[in-house]
Amino acid sequence: MKEHMTDQLLTALAYEGQIRVLVLRATELVQQAQQRHDTWHTATAALGRTLAATLLLGANAKGDERISVEVAGSGPLGRIVCDSDGKGNVRGFVNESHVALELNAQGKLDVAGAVGLPGLLTVRKLLGNKELFAGQVPLVSGELAEDFTYYMAVSEQTPSSVGLSVLVNADESVAAAGGFMLQVMPGATEETLTDLEQRLAGLARFSDLLASGKTLEELLGFLVGEANSEILEVLPVQFHCPYDKKYFEQGLLSIGREELEAMIEEDKGAEVVCHYCNDRYHFTEQELRDLLESATRTE
Repeated sequence: MKEHMTDQLLTALAYEGQIRVLVLRATELVQQAQQRHDTWHTATAALGRTLAATLLLGANAKGDERISVEVAGSGPLGRIVCDSDGKGNVRGFVNESHVALELNAQGKLDVAGAVGLPGLLTVRKLLGNKELFAGQVPLVSGELAEDFTYYMAVSEQTPSSVGLSVLVNADESVAAAGGFMLQVMPGATEETLTDLEQRLAGLARFSDLLASGKTLEELLGFLVGEANSEILEVLPVQFHCPYDKKYFEQGLLSIGREELEAMIEEDKGAEVVCHYCNDRYHFTEQELRDLLESATRTE
């Protein structure tokens, strides 16, 4: 019986500090996203890859920064939106969850076809409601790993290699999900880069390595070589949405008195659905009247 592997993000330095390495296992959180949004296999792979990439980018967040990622292609998925608080929490959704395309010519899930070109990849760094930075690049493949690699080179000016993998079972459950990011640090030698390129070229499919039950430390060894790195941190990661009923109360207050009165008189209540986690919050007629009364007191 395969040992239970928890979702974690490992950060390390390799080649004597010349390469920063992030290795991620995200199987359980992608499974939770699949269940919450009832995604079909191609949508699961695209959303899972974006969740993984958002966690990898979130590892660069400082303090209370949040990272928000939007993939907006021209394919049937529509937009994919994810965000991470940089502390291991991530959430996300895809506009069209019921997308299940035929396998591509390589016999793999057709994420590129589901995302669709042309399109844009946008990354925002946020502090509270304030946008600190926004970078945007055109999608170059729609497979997403190449797109995030391109983003890192163009917007962050950090030569990197990004790998993203989601393996989906026949019953739509997630067999394995995760990824890695290798960032070239200033002063890295040509010898190091050549060795790393050769290692990546000979690497087995990352999703197969994940599914085989390899530990993050073992995966790190596959990427950069045994005894060639120093682990800095191992962080637990999870699908988590901080929004609760109190948050949506504020949202209802912001729509205005007339709309609230209409909900009370016509609908006798309201139901709010969170895009990110698909949780539903029901407000009774009395709860809406209380909200209206509190809004009147503060005017």
